[in-house]
This record gives sequence, C-alpha cells and structure tokens, in this order.
Amino acid sequence: MNALRRPGLALIAAALLAGAPIASVKVGTAPYGLVVGEDGRAWVATAEGVAVVDTEQRTRLALIPYATESGPVTTGEYRGGGMGIALAPDGKHVYVGVNVPGEDGAVEVIDTATREVTGTAPVGMRPFDVDVSPDGREVYATDHDSFDVTAVDADTLKTRRMEVAPYGTEGGLGSWLKPHYAVVRPADGKLLLPFEGERLAVLDPRNGKVTIERMTANTHQHGATLTPDGTLLVVGTGPIGSDDEAPSLTVRAPDGTERVVPLEGPHEDVAVSADGSTAYVTGGFTRDGYWNGITVVDLDDEKSEPVRLTAGNRPLGIAVL
Repeated sequence: MNALRRPGLALIAAALLAGAPIASVKVGTAPYGLVVGEDGRAWVATAEGVAVVDTEQRTRLALIPYATESGPVTTGEYRGGGMGIALAPDGKHVYVGVNVPGEDGAVEVIDTATREVTGTAPVGMRPFDVDVSPDGREVYATDHDSFDVTAVDADTLKTRRMEVAPYGTEGGLGSWLKPHYAVVRPADGKLLLPFEGERLAVLDPRNGKVTIERMTANTHQHGATLTPDGTLLVVGTGPIGSDDEAPSLTVRAPDGTERVVPLEGPHEDVAVSADGSTAYVTGGFTRDGYWNGITVVDLDDEKSEPVRLTAGNRPLGIAVL
C-alpha cells in the first residue's frame, strides 16, 4: 500500500492564479488530517505526533508526541498514529484520533496553549475522523474498523459507543461498508455519515438512534463537509464494486435533493470556502489511484467544469485559510 503521503510533506498552499503550490512545510511522517484555528495555526496529525504550524510564517512550531503507544513510525493506509483531528469551538483544545494497528484507538486531548496532551479517551478501531459538537461538550470519533462512532465527554472523557452500520457488520475488517467521515449538523447536533453514494446515516448522539436517507451517487464515499447554508458535500472516491459509478462530488441540499459533479480520478477529502461558493477536493486518496493535486468546484455555477491544480505529494486533509 502506498504511503498516505511521503514523509515530511504536507500543508501545501495552492496559488489559484498560478495553479501551482506556493509553499510547503515539513511536518512529520505520513500526515493525514489537519485543522486550522482562527489564529492561523494549523494542527496536523502525522504518524509521529501532532505538528503545530504557523501558516503565515510557514514554519513548524512544534511536534507533539502521542501519549498512546501506536507502534513504530511507518507510512501506509494502516499506519499507527494520528488520523482524524478537530478543534474545540473555543480554540482551547485539539482532539486527535490515534490509530493503534489491530486494536482499539484513542482520542487524545491537546491543550493549545501549552501544546501538551492533557487527556486520553478510548475509542474504536482506526478513528478516521474526529468532530466536535456545536457547543463543544462532546467529541465524536468515527471508528472505521469497528462500525461505530464513539462520543467522548469533553470534560470527563467518559465514552459511549454507537453502532453505525446501515449495511450490517458482516465482513468485519475486510468490509468496505464502514463509516469513514462524518459532519455534525449545527441545527440539531446530529451526525451525517455517507455510505456508498446510496445511504446517508443520520446519527442522533443523544440516543444513539440512526435513521437512513437515500443518496444517489452510487460510489464509494469518503470525505464530507457542510457549507454555511447546510448543503452537504461528499467525496465519491470511485468504484469498489462492479456496479459502482465513477468518482464524484455530491452536492446535497438541506431538503435532500442532490446533484452529482463528476471528478477525474479518485479523491479523498473536501473543504469549502467561507462564502460556500467553492469546494476544494483533495486528490491524495488513501488507496491506489491517487493524484498529486486538488480539484476546485464552483458550487454556484452548475455548468462550469471542475478545475484541477497541482498541490504537493498525495494531499489528503485540506483546510481553507
């Protein structure tokens, strides 16, 4: 399996006018997810620890080691170390999901002022994504290999796990039909988890109940985000089964209506501009078939063609400054 990214390459800033990277920062081995605070600091989950980056000066300020033992520092889709990462609404804490190969993982809490790990909570296997409730009281780890989401109390670090498996759990670790990424809907605090361009699992973390809504892209899906008006964007990575459709970006309105934007080649994650008019989709992808760039999609003009830009080596996570 190819590396998530090759060691030391991350945080590529794309110059939209030139269509080429303008800077890069070495952060550590096999970076995965990243989040950027209002102060311009980026927090990047790598195999070695969480890198803290000054995006204005384009320098790494620190590399915070994990408290959880996750094995030797390696690359690849199943490597140990940080995966999903999120920032508390008040900016005081960062939450990172740590993968322990073959075992349950952990969410580690980092104090953004001291840059130290201040707490650890057990979660499920391979925490692909981490999200925070709108009020900051709970943290959610999307546990890919255990078919569930773990809710973590931000104050006590007590946990509860909620199964999210609209296709069932048959196949175990070998199944493709597992949760990958989630978004928290601000209006009601529910988690939205897309599956296979066919089913949207809506998880109410207050009671653990899951309802299913229909989706239309019919393709394996990974990254997801919400625009300011509540439109859900979901990345279709491409076919897993023989009947699956090609890579795409699903644009799902709050009323459930969808349009599917074709993408050229597999993609992984998506971010959106502050005004909700532009989506940026990474071409890194966690498996074979990736490409070294991002695709820019105009969300307001349905007739416009997506634009491909070069952006470093196998970009996965993405944030808009």
